[in-house]
Order: sequence, then C-alpha cells, then structure tokens
Amino acid sequence: MGSLAALSHKLEMSEVMYRATQGLAVLKLKLSGVSAVTRTDGGWKAIVELVERAAVPDSMDLLGVYEVHLDDTGEVVGYERIRIRRRCDLEEIAV
Repeated sequence: MGSLAALSHKLEMSEVMYRATQGLAVLKLKLSGVSAVTRTDGGWKAIVELVERAAVPDSMDLLGVYEVHLDDTGEVVGYERIRIRRRCDLEEIAV
C-alpha cells in the first residue's frame, strides 16, 4: 500500500533533484551541481555534475556530467556519465 501512496504523490522538482544526487552518492564524488531537471514520459531526467578530479585552482577541476533517470515515484532507475569537462571550460573535452 505504501507504493500506491508514492504513486499518487506528485514529486516537487526539489525532491527530484535531491533524489538524483542521492542516487549518485554511491560514486563517492563531490556534488558540483544540478544543471537540469526535465519531466519525461516515464518519470524524470536530471543532469548532475560531480567533481571527478579536484585541482588547484578549482577552476581546473574535472567535472563528470551525469544523466540520471528516475521513475514517476522518484526512484533512480539508471544513470550514465555523458561527458567530462573542466569547470572553467564552456566546451567539453573528450573522454
């Protein structure tokens, strides 16, 4: 019955952001930020940036950009690193 209540619960965007970042916590990387959250047919998609390698100065940090997929209940059902970029760069670098 608990899952039925979860299905009827409409997720707030802030909750989707929280669940997406918590879903990536298993990677044990520092969160840089959530750059996008969008509704999909089957739930939600979030773009999350994590610090893959810290550097000095921090503008040279390497950030992994992850696409996180969540179902309608907010459970993470998959993720993929889609690119790596330096914090200071507007262009991506090859993986």
